[in-house]
Amino acid sequence: MPNSSSITQFLLLAFTDTRELQLLHFWLFLGIYLAALVGNGLIITAIACDHHLHTPMYFFLLNLSLLDLGSISTTVPKSMVNSLWNTRDNSYWGCAAQVFFVFFLFGAEYSLLTIMAYDRYVAICKPLQYGTLLGSRACVHLAAAAWGSGFLHALLHTANTFSIPLCQGNAFDQFFCEVPQILKLSCSHSYLREAALLAFSAFPFLGCFVFIVVSYVQIFRVVLRIPSEEGRHKAFSTCLPHLAVVSLFISTSLYAYFKPPSISSPSIDLVIAVVYLVVPPALNPLIYSMRNKELKGALVILMTGFFQQP
Repeated sequence: MPNSSSITQFLLLAFTDTRELQLLHFWLFLGIYLAALVGNGLIITAIACDHHLHTPMYFFLLNLSLLDLGSISTTVPKSMVNSLWNTRDNSYWGCAAQVFFVFFLFGAEYSLLTIMAYDRYVAICKPLQYGTLLGSRACVHLAAAAWGSGFLHALLHTANTFSIPLCQGNAFDQFFCEVPQILKLSCSHSYLREAALLAFSAFPFLGCFVFIVVSYVQIFRVVLRIPSEEGRHKAFSTCLPHLAVVSLFISTSLYAYFKPPSISSPSIDLVIAVVYLVVPPALNPLIYSMRNKELKGALVILMTGFFQQP
């Protein structure tokens, strides 16, 4: 078996060996990828161009769209290329880059989703202090903290993962380079260091989760006391999309990284990876725009102006 010093490339899992299905996979992923690019690109452009959307909530949503664009671009294009050219390879450094950017972007996104829960809590539970607690400088600092925490998280895990000796070949049961798959290739007991680090990472993950839950308990207590139905509807319209995105993100991430080995199988792992890596970046723009009148209005103005250009 090769050791980690002799490995120059890894072999990724092919979705299928049938040429027609490989091309179907390529076109399906291409459609999802383009939908994510267009949807997130429209949200970023609408928020940047419409001064009515220059508020903390939309500032954080712009950052979320940037993270979604980065996360889907880290894994999907390589999988598409492999299906198109009927290959499975990913270079050693390409694999390291994938691991780094997956941890970086998803760590930053989880931190940002926690900050967005705080934004909704302040907006609904402490509206008179909203401008003070979430001024422009505070928003920039919070967003920078989210991106910075993701970077440090990724740097720590990537350096630790790729310092582990690998003795079990170089083939993955996944369509991208994923830490649990790399640990399966490690020498006996050498994976325990990264496994311990993943377990340690569960503590800030759990802390953010508890913060989000407590924030929404407080939010719903306040919203249910609003006397007018229109007021409750407006409050729910800004909270439910965020809650839906958080639920999808947390449930799939928990399964992917903290599931017991006894319930793991290549087919289930593949489906879960697609759900938490590919689906959210394409679905998030739709979730946020469906119930948000201000964002829908800005998107309509943006599209109308685009099509009316000579």
